[in-house]
Amino acid sequence: MTDTTAPPGPPRAVATPCVKVCIVDPESSLCLGCFRTLPEIGGWSRFSDEERARLMAELPTRRARIRPEKLSIFAPPGPPSAS
Repeated sequence: MTDTTAPPGPPRAVATPCVKVCIVDPESSLCLGCFRTLPEIGGWSRFSDEERARLMAELPTRRARIRPEKLSIFAPPGPPSAS
């Protein structure tokens, strides 16, 4: 008897808000890049698609919990000033 089971393919891609800026703000406990908490980042691959979708919908509103000057370090530099 031969085994006709197909070998497993590559793992399914998981949607993520990660932007490779992993700095956690101690005041808000949110990542400055994706606005997730450390437990959310650590558990992301174990969350259901529904849990990830719910969190991703919430992330843009979390930005307001971080002081703007902390986020300004990621802004592109402005034009040089004329002296």
